Amino acid sequence: MGVGVSLSGLASAVANEGGVGVISSAGLGLLYKQISSDFLEASIYGLKEEIRLAREKTKGIIGVNIMVAMSNFVDMVKISIAEKIDVIFAGAGLPFELPSYLTKDSTTKLVPIVSSARAAKLICDKWISKYNYLPDAIVVEGPKAGGHLGFKAEQIDDESYSLENLIPEVVSILKPFEKQFGRKIPVIAAGGIYTGEDMYNIMKLGAAGVQMGTIFVTTNECDASNGFKQAYLGAKQEDIGIIKSPVGMPGRAIFNDFLEKVRQGKKQPISCPFKCIRTCDVSSSPYCIIIALINAVKGNFNGGYAFAGTNAFKATSIISVKETFETLKNEFKEKVKSLKQASGNSLLPPSTT
Repeated sequence: MGVGVSLSGLASAVANEGGVGVISSAGLGLLYKQISSDFLEASIYGLKEEIRLAREKTKGIIGVNIMVAMSNFVDMVKISIAEKIDVIFAGAGLPFELPSYLTKDSTTKLVPIVSSARAAKLICDKWISKYNYLPDAIVVEGPKAGGHLGFKAEQIDDESYSLENLIPEVVSILKPFEKQFGRKIPVIAAGGIYTGEDMYNIMKLGAAGVQMGTIFVTTNECDASNGFKQAYLGAKQEDIGIIKSPVGMPGRAIFNDFLEKVRQGKKQPISCPFKCIRTCDVSSSPYCIIIALINAVKGNFNGGYAFAGTNAFKATSIISVKETFETLKNEFKEKVKSLKQASGNSLLPPSTT
């Protein structure tokens, strides 16, 4: 949902429906380049502005997603905390130092994004030993997510790394920390969750909630252009697959002519204009990823492509966030109802009984 897809518009709409609306901090320096030609300076201005705009539209919970791999990670974290954002979600790397940026009057919750139980334990161990701080929740993102994935290419289709296996592993590894501190660490499941039934199934395995991105692209309030949304509506299942990203990670995207030219070796940048991601090596990168993603979000697919989750092909129309929430809740309730009728309360997730 990064680089212009989820900003104040979508985030506030989700918050108004009782969810946690998340602003992506990626690429804000380009989206606000009219403010400053300095990418990092424009990024700071853009983050403040998006938080302000979201606050004008909702009294609900607003979060910011900040990638650890971003060159301005620390600045964006400090700005978010100063602006009293409700939650910081930090992934694309292990945010070992994240609690160090909190101040005495901070109200911001800290939620790392991981792709393994090992990473969850490492973060908890580090945060406790250095800051006596336990994550306020942990997002576990599986290999069916859109965009950059925290897995090796050979792990993506390996059932051992499926979200259904990861959730119980993370829930289990967190239990000693919960016992030590006397409180729960909610585990939020992400990646490939598209329906209310999907929500039920993953919560049955121990997740306290879910993070969803792909389904909200095809909403009226999504901040991306209509052209970007149409790419989802036009995608077939076979159009969605794994690419090798310039940042050194596999990513899931909708294949198009731009990516075909990359595959054929016809794309090559001359220099890195922004230095936005620390792990991006321009000397071996076939294109500038942030420019490609900005082009796509504006509907220019001659110069870019859309990241998408594995279920993006299921989108059939553009509807409101409110309608999306109602559909998800109804699907969840129908699943619960059918299982009650069949087997009684024993099959319900703990939070529904």
